[in-house]
Amino acid sequence: MFGNFIRGTALAIGALAALGTGPAGAEESFIVVQSTTSTQNSGLLDAILPGFEAETGIDVRVVAVGTGQAIKNARNGDGDVLLVHAKPAEEEFVSQGWGVERLDVMYNDFVLVGPASDPAAVKGGSDIVAALTAIAAAEVPFTSRGDDSGTHKAELRHWQTAEVDVDAASGSWYRETGSGMGATLNVAAGMGAYALTDRATWIAFGNKDGMEIVVEGDPRLFNQYGVILVNPKKHPGVRGIAGQRFIDWLVGADGQAAIANYKLDGQQLFFPNAK
Repeated sequence: MFGNFIRGTALAIGALAALGTGPAGAEESFIVVQSTTSTQNSGLLDAILPGFEAETGIDVRVVAVGTGQAIKNARNGDGDVLLVHAKPAEEEFVSQGWGVERLDVMYNDFVLVGPASDPAAVKGGSDIVAALTAIAAAEVPFTSRGDDSGTHKAELRHWQTAEVDVDAASGSWYRETGSGMGATLNVAAGMGAYALTDRATWIAFGNKDGMEIVVEGDPRLFNQYGVILVNPKKHPGVRGIAGQRFIDWLVGADGQAAIANYKLDGQQLFFPNAK
């Protein structure tokens, strides 16, 4: 009987170790989530995380950077969970073994914003490629994050479709900030420039200063967010049990309801769609 107990204990310790937690896995009291500036700047995480923390006692520490940087950080083992919005890059992260599984969490959309004077005459349109083509032809200011974020990746796809070489225009009418969405919108407002932004950050952004949405509604502006547990087999220090618990909550009924219930000025910023 004592031998069975020893064998059972060894199996339990092995299971915890497989999650990268070791025998102290049950004592995991916090996780690090590598996420995007949009989930932070919009106020979403500040709104929903207290519910998870109160329910589980697990503290969630968020590192809010561009999606590209968040993925690099997670690949380096500097986080337990990845919550970002660049699906091809997320799928590559998993296929290369850095993540366990990618799950849909929520979506919103991108919008093109610009000065109310609309020097490129694109206001009211719903074709993002046509709008960018017009901006390039008029050589009116456009501010880009230029930071390999999910928003930047989406923007570059649309310039490519429009067959516009923004590298050649860099420093003239096309300006890269190398900053987050809020800072880039501040630059756009100051310059009277156009910019691509996720709608949630735009709604939460306070310094609109004569800026408004000029193009929206193009299906190509769909913006999906995904969540991934960093693979404990790659990084044994990953808090696998607590990280998976957060993911289960986020894609479960409570997390999805919390996302749906988050609104600013009566507007819903994110739409849950976990399967």
